[in-house]
Parts: sequence; C-alpha cells; structure tokens
Amino acid sequence: MQRFILSRKNHIALISGILIAIGFTSALGFKNEIVAVWALAAASVLGVAPIAIQAYQALKVKVVSIDVLVTIAVVGAFFIRNFEESAIVTFLFLFGAFLEQRTLNKTRSAIKELTEMAPESALKQMANGEFEEVEVDEVDVGDILLVKTGAKIPVDGTVISGEGSINEASITGESLPVSKEKGSTVFAGTILDNGTIQIAADRVGEDTTFGKIIELVEEAQDSKSEAERFIDRFAKYYTPAVLLLGILVWVFSQNIELAITILVLGCPGALVIGVPVSNVAGIGNGARHGVLLKGSEVIGDFSRLDTMVFDKTGTLTLGNPSVAEKKYYGDNIDEALGFLASVERESDHPLAKAVLADIGETTFSPVESTEVIKGGGIVAGVGGHRIAVGNVALMEREGVELSEQAKADIAHFEKNGNSLVLTSVDGELKILMGVRDQIRPGVKEDLLRLKRLGVKNLVMLSGDNQGTVDVVSRELGLTEAHGNMLPEDKSAYIKRLIEEEKQIVAFVGDGVNDSPSLALAHIGIAMGSGTDVAIETSDVVLMNSDFSRLPHALGLTKATARNMKQNIVIAVGVVLFLLASVFFSEWMNMSIGMLVHEASILVVILNGMRLLRYKLRK
Repeated sequence: MQRFILSRKNHIALISGILIAIGFTSALGFKNEIVAVWALAAASVLGVAPIAIQAYQALKVKVVSIDVLVTIAVVGAFFIRNFEESAIVTFLFLFGAFLEQRTLNKTRSAIKELTEMAPESALKQMANGEFEEVEVDEVDVGDILLVKTGAKIPVDGTVISGEGSINEASITGESLPVSKEKGSTVFAGTILDNGTIQIAADRVGEDTTFGKIIELVEEAQDSKSEAERFIDRFAKYYTPAVLLLGILVWVFSQNIELAITILVLGCPGALVIGVPVSNVAGIGNGARHGVLLKGSEVIGDFSRLDTMVFDKTGTLTLGNPSVAEKKYYGDNIDEALGFLASVERESDHPLAKAVLADIGETTFSPVESTEVIKGGGIVAGVGGHRIAVGNVALMEREGVELSEQAKADIAHFEKNGNSLVLTSVDGELKILMGVRDQIRPGVKEDLLRLKRLGVKNLVMLSGDNQGTVDVVSRELGLTEAHGNMLPEDKSAYIKRLIEEEKQIVAFVGDGVNDSPSLALAHIGIAMGSGTDVAIETSDVVLMNSDFSRLPHALGLTKATARNMKQNIVIAVGVVLFLLASVFFSEWMNMSIGMLVHEASILVVILNGMRLLRYKLRK
C-alpha cells in the first residue's frame, strides 16, 4: 500500500487541488460551509498520506526529515479544525515536490543525452563474409564492423578500410567533423557524417571511451562535495532543532497554531537541494563540452586554484617532434640526404622519424653495418662510405672538424630549443638538423585565459634539457620552467608546493608517465584522449587532449562554486525571513509560508540550471 500511494503522489496532488477548489468555491460562492469543510478535510487527509509515509520511513532510520515536520504540522492543524491551512500546506508540499523533480530532471539532461547517444546495434561481419545487424552487446574485440553514412560508431576501434568524416561531439564536445582514414582511431557513440568505413573492434561495451564517460559522469553526480556533506550534517541536527523550537513555543505560549506554523516555515528544503543541483548542472555542462569532472569534490578545489603545473611533451606541445631548422655544408647534399635516410630508417627513435618525414622521397642505399654509440648516435657503413649520425659528441669522437660557421649554427639551433642531428660522410660534416616539438596551436591564448581566471602561477616541468624548456617557457610566458626532471622529480616538486608553500595545485599531464604527479596534486588533469590511465588516475579528463577545454573547465568550476554559495544564501535568507515574519508580523501564516518555502526551492533549482548554459567568455 505504501508503495502504491507513493507512486501516485502526483495524482494525489491533483485530486487534492480539485478538492481545495471545490471547498473554497462552496464556502465563498455558495455559502455552503458543510461541503467546504468536508472537501478541505478530505484534501488534508488525502494529501498528508504520502507525506506521512515518507516521514515514517525517515523515522525508521532515525532521521527527522522535512516530511516529519510537515506531517506533525498538518495533523496539528487538522485537529484544531484549521482545514484550510492543512489542505493548502499538503497540496503546496506535493505540488512543490512535483515541480522540483521536473526541473531536476532537466539538470540531468546532459547525462540523458549521453545515454541516448549510446549505440544499440552494429553491422558485424559474419563467417560467410556478409555483414549482418546485431545487438552491440554481441560484438567482441577483433570483430570487423561496417559503418555507413549517418550511423553511430558502435565500438572503439581502428579503421581498416574506407574513409569519411566523423562528428566526435559526444567525446570531445567539438562539433566540427574529423576526417578518418585507414589506421585512424574511432570512438563509440560518435557519428559518421559521410563516407563508409570498416573498423576492427578494439574496445567494446563498458570498456569503450564512451562507456567510461557515462560511468564517470554518473559516479560524479552521485558523489558528495565537502559543502554537501556539511549541509547533510547540518540538516540532521537542524530539523530536530526546529521540532524542539515548535514544542517550546507551544509549551510557553500555549499557541498551538503558532507552533505548527514554525514547524512548516523552518523546513530547510532549499538548503538541502541547492548545493547538489549546482554540482549536477556543472558536471552536466562539462560532460557536454568534453570535460569530465570526476565528482563534486573536484569542483571545490579546482575553483580555488593557485598554481597550475604542466608537463611539456604532449600537453603544451603536440608530442610529435619535427625538423624545425636545417643547414647543409659542402657538395653532394642529395647523396648525403640519401645516406642519412638509409641509416635513420633502421631506427625507431622519434628523432629518426622526424628526419625521415622531412627528407621525404629519396634514394635509399643498403646499410652494411651499424654501431650504436651510447649517448651519441649511430655509425654505419652505407655504399662504401662511413656515415655518422648523432650529436656533437659523436662528431668529436669521429674526428669531424666543425667550421666556425657550423659551430655558430649549432649554438643558434640549441638556443632555439632544438635537439641536434648532425650527419657526417667520411669524416666531413654535411648536414645539421634541429628537431623540436611544436607548441600546440592556441595554447598561448588559453594560458592567458587561465591567468585572467585567477591562476597565479603557470609552471612547466619537463624531462627535456633546460635550454629547450626555457625556449618554450619564454614563448608561452610561463611563471617558471624546470628541465631535466624525472617523474619522481616532478612529484617531489608538487609535494613541496602543497606541503611547504600551502598552494592549491593542479597538474596537467598525459596520464601515462605522469600518473604519480596526477595523483599527488589536488587536481589531476589528464590530456589523454580518454586513455585508461588518464581516466583512472586523474580528477579531470580533457577528452581528445583538447587543451582549449582547460579554461572552460576552470571557468565552469568557478561559476559552479559561486552558484552554490548563491543558493546557500538564498535558502538561509528565506528561512530567516519566514521565522522573523512569524514573530514580528501579523500577515504570516502556514499557507503563505509554505508557498514562499516551495518558491525558494524552485528559485535555487532554476539558479543551478543556469550552469547548463555556461560558456566561457572570449
């Protein structure tokens, strides 16, 4: 019976409202007091039923809830035959609960949109080579899937044939389509705008990036911040205190109507709901803009940030070294480039890949012998020539004479933050290349936005040499920059900032080799394209490694923190106003108080919902 009544709360509110209308129409329009009394009494009894059940369930777990206060107040009003008050209070309480639930559902719209984006079916290649539509749960890792124009990508996978443009807004928050071809990575839940592709399934079901996004955001919404936990503790003691105040007023004044009114007006509904709705709306906004905030606790720390520490490679830079500068010496340069390419294609080193990409098409020669010189480079025999490829120390070891011009070029390249690749042919320097990682487009402007949002210190920590680090630091206008740092050096630096300098620190890294620093900082922010390590270790994930989401994330948490404070002020202010009005005015009664009380709940909900539309100003 209890379950049946609670499931029909909205219907009961509607019937109660109709009975109240009949009661007042009978009394005021037809002067029929008997019908009016019976209608209002019936509305009171019917309306209080679900409220009383919720009060009983709360008392069973030793909690004095708002429902307990309202139930006592309504029963008291009923027995002093104040049927108008009891009927109106129950109706307003039920109608307010209906409006609260309706508006709260809108704050969770971001999560609903995400879950609706989840793919349900896939075209799977069967044993006979034909593609058949199956439930997405029937897809296993390694299966070959066909995706046509307009369809959702069903799993995380790799394109094995075809090409097309994909809308990755569900993962990155960016609506511009991304071109995909053979070898490209695709994510579940994204949409193929045009083209036809075949993909091999790499991750399926809950293991996909999309599945983890949904799981993370749902967990974040269920978590409680420090402010929410404080309000829960406050309400636990505040509600019994209001009940005690009502009893004391009744004992000393013998005015039961005044005591009952205090019970109704002292309900802390807006206070209890104000902070959670702000957090839910903020987390929902982040999810729609490619920012995963892993819990309400993150919002509090992030909004009070002092210092932001960055890894360099893959965070401030693209993590993809390329040849930035080069110089040639002497004759037969095309032949020397061919020898260099022949040696470098034997190596998997990132610098070798950058050199090969820069040389492009050339004539390759067989490499007859190679010797790897630790800390220097490679010496090889190519086409009857002795080829040395490496740093200055290797050239000195090989007895290669460096002209004054070459020495000046080397100093210039190093000053610009390049890693050097020198090539000699038979003891004569032929090629000097400077390889460096490129700064992410737009990073400088994003760092300026972070400063405007109140971040006092922007610090870079890198394993690269100090000269390279200084060049990037000067270009980006950072506060500090430290090179030659191992992962343990980075975590020790962050520990010092937190423990000795008492700063609130965020660390932004790639989520792999920087996981100790991500875990140690107050806020760990991963630039991981949704990688497993990034999601598990960090507090915030910027999907698709989109650095431009970082200012939005900080601005959003600051707006959410402000919104929470506004809701607390509104809630506390309304309760104080109502209680003061009971003692110092003639016009305040239960019905007016309940109306103001429910209105305050809607105000804090609507205020929180503003966060769903938050965008960082340019």
